[in-house]
Amino acid sequence: MPEHSNAQARKNQALLAQMGARLRLLRQEAGLSVTELSAAAGLSRRHLTDAEAGRANLTVVSLMRLARALGQAPRSLLDLPATTQRVALVGLRGAGKSTVGKALALALEVPFVELDRRVEDLAGTSLAAIFDLYGAPGFRRLEAEALERVLGEGEGLVLATGGSIVAARATFARLGATCRTVWLKAPAEEHLRRVQAQGDQRPMAGRPRALEELKELLAAREADYARCEIKIDTANKKVEQVVRDLLEKLEPSS
Repeated sequence: MPEHSNAQARKNQALLAQMGARLRLLRQEAGLSVTELSAAAGLSRRHLTDAEAGRANLTVVSLMRLARALGQAPRSLLDLPATTQRVALVGLRGAGKSTVGKALALALEVPFVELDRRVEDLAGTSLAAIFDLYGAPGFRRLEAEALERVLGEGEGLVLATGGSIVAARATFARLGATCRTVWLKAPAEEHLRRVQAQGDQRPMAGRPRALEELKELLAAREADYARCEIKIDTANKKVEQVVRDLLEKLEPSS
């Protein structure tokens, strides 16, 4: 029962966050500041700020006042993104899952979640410590449980997965059954360049064959990555272009 209550609370919070983002967008399109809109709607500035941040559960009266002040029909504030799909980004480290994921989530007005961070939260320690303490099998069990918890949070989200999730057959199958999976493709050289650009020298530390090893890993996983519903080539593309390409492929008609 508590777990069900927590899942429902997370869904409610996601809905409030989406409505808040919609309210903020309409206010900005109307060229109004928070102070101006709150005054026009007869609401406190703090209440409006909380509403836009997804922290306030607006009453019907408040919604009507805000809609009137924005010159909109009340239902416009409830015109949330049509997508209720979960989008899971897959690929090697350096594929751009976090960067692209955050931008895509912003465009879709849904939460962005990193599965590895949820694994760490679940275990109460870092990924490195998880592997040291429990090994790969222990990590896989935590990864599967973390995924189930994320899936229980709502229908609309963008999920960045760990690069090796394709090696966990059951978990990857579960991901494909519940999310629209996207492989962010790039050559091995691009993966390595991006990781180094982030200041992470670990792939090269004491490994003169780092690039060759990365090419071998990419080749070994390519068939599994290719099972994703959508494939996006990110080589030499800016984040904005990748997100545009993704949005086109995520259209219901696609």
